[in-house]
Amino acid sequence: MMHTYALPHIERLEPYALGEQPKPGRTCAKLNQNENPYPPSPAVLEALRSMPEESLRRYPDPSAGALRAAIAERTGLAAEQIYCANGSSEIISLLFKVFVGPGGRAAVAEPGFGLYQTEAAGHQAACIPIPLLPDYRLDIDGLLSSGADALILIHPHAPTGLLTNPEELERLVRSFQGLVVVDEAYIDYAPAGSSVLPLIEQFPNLLVLRTFSKSYGLSGLRAGYCAGSRELIAAFAKGGGIYNVDALAQKLALAAVRDDAYMRGSVARVVATRDAFAGELRRRGYDVLPSSANFVLCAPPVTGPDARTIYRKLVERDIYVRHYEHPRLRGLLRISIGTDEEMEWLRRELDALASNSG
Repeated sequence: MMHTYALPHIERLEPYALGEQPKPGRTCAKLNQNENPYPPSPAVLEALRSMPEESLRRYPDPSAGALRAAIAERTGLAAEQIYCANGSSEIISLLFKVFVGPGGRAAVAEPGFGLYQTEAAGHQAACIPIPLLPDYRLDIDGLLSSGADALILIHPHAPTGLLTNPEELERLVRSFQGLVVVDEAYIDYAPAGSSVLPLIEQFPNLLVLRTFSKSYGLSGLRAGYCAGSRELIAAFAKGGGIYNVDALAQKLALAAVRDDAYMRGSVARVVATRDAFAGELRRRGYDVLPSSANFVLCAPPVTGPDARTIYRKLVERDIYVRHYEHPRLRGLLRISIGTDEEMEWLRRELDALASNSG
């Protein structure tokens, strides 16, 4: 057998499983990766068109200084409390490299975002799964009693879309002596005042992750950041690479941050569609968790086809939603919120599947 030359723990690694990708050249509704259905700000597109040639042949600002300053202004933090990276996925990898390390233990809510387990295994760290409560909410006490070196939670949680009570989150951060990582990829879709960013000044063990992939509509760009105490961010800078945020990403992300009003308008459209679609599902007998993200997690009515059958039939119709084999999720579908037209297409197909099953 050919030698791969990879380290043994990498050989054993289970890669993160992405949602099924659409077939090239076909019109589809891609509702399985929680992308923004609307384009980024016109300011971003103008920044792209005006990108000077010099910026491409010179190395970018290694500190992403202008972008960090703009994020700091928006969040009310200092630039020294912001670290920018090549998407929040790079930050997830770095937090295991810098703060957990080989033999370290991180507790994560299960089921959740599988990339955390993948990155933990890649850095020879252990992930301690803390099952969600029967109502799919986070088990705060279970996380606190896990014996882990770090706690990782998603707020709102994925794939449920549920928010955790702010007082409970503060209790967790206050009670835990190690690092607490709060992934706020979907926070812009949650009610105002839901973020834990204001707690950073009070708790030096709190690290908050953010991405440009969701509310800013820049999944194809790869840009993200984390916020925390100056000491945490300085450690990230030591452990991170150089030039990890390219010049194009810095310029376009900066334009996006500066057009906050456009992002808010885009979010409002998605939230309105989300709430209307959830209501339509409930009227059809679906059990839908109350979502504060840009997706819904739902169980089909027991009188019709099951979740896996619906998933397969929708793929045949060029509609892509997410179905998981995890025992807690096997009977559920996670549906990203698309345009009103895409959601209407999905509703028609769901109705057709229900009629055919009868």
